[in-house]
Amino acid sequence: MLRTIIVGDIHGCFDELQDLLELCELATDDRIISVGDLTCKGEQSRAVLELFISDARFSSVLGNHDRALLRFWRGEAVTLKWSQEKTRAELEPERDRYFSYLGSLPYVIDLGEHVVVHAGVRPGVALAAQGEEDLTELRTLGPDRTDRAGTPWYQTYDGEQQILFGHWPAPVPRVGRRAIGLDTGCVYGFHLTAYIIESHQFLRVKARRAYEQPK
Repeated sequence: MLRTIIVGDIHGCFDELQDLLELCELATDDRIISVGDLTCKGEQSRAVLELFISDARFSSVLGNHDRALLRFWRGEAVTLKWSQEKTRAELEPERDRYFSYLGSLPYVIDLGEHVVVHAGVRPGVALAAQGEEDLTELRTLGPDRTDRAGTPWYQTYDGEQQILFGHWPAPVPRVGRRAIGLDTGCVYGFHLTAYIIESHQFLRVKARRAYEQPK
């Protein structure tokens, strides 16, 4: 039976990803979809990208950290954070290869009853009309989409499709009326989480260590 396995923010945590795939007992006809932020903060962004590039079962939406690298390589006026610059240097020997792959990633993967995005969607706005910044950065519905103190978008969203997202780490998956957040802070020493759509099952593995301190 084909399974669709949605994986939370990986952030270069390749060893933990391998642990999670082993726990999932990954089969040849399974499909793995990442909620984005394949890269940055962790130590093995290159290995993560190579896996996603080389194995047709793997796909991903674009995360805000992935997008920052992409924009920098495009020559846009962006300043990379320390962890992003470190990852850029790691990827530099094969920059064209990784630039091409990240540039191919969509902001949205529409699975019918489910939709995968990195950060969130604006309630009441059609999926096709969602902005790139919201799809990669949205947390709350106030004037600053990145603010953690406002009303979380997923507590208000009640659309027909269930949104599967990452970006906003929490000790356990964030669950709204029609949304599930899968970033459980692996890169900060917590867990890497997967959600299997067909069985409505959560699986998670413990991070081997903390690669960066949470804000």
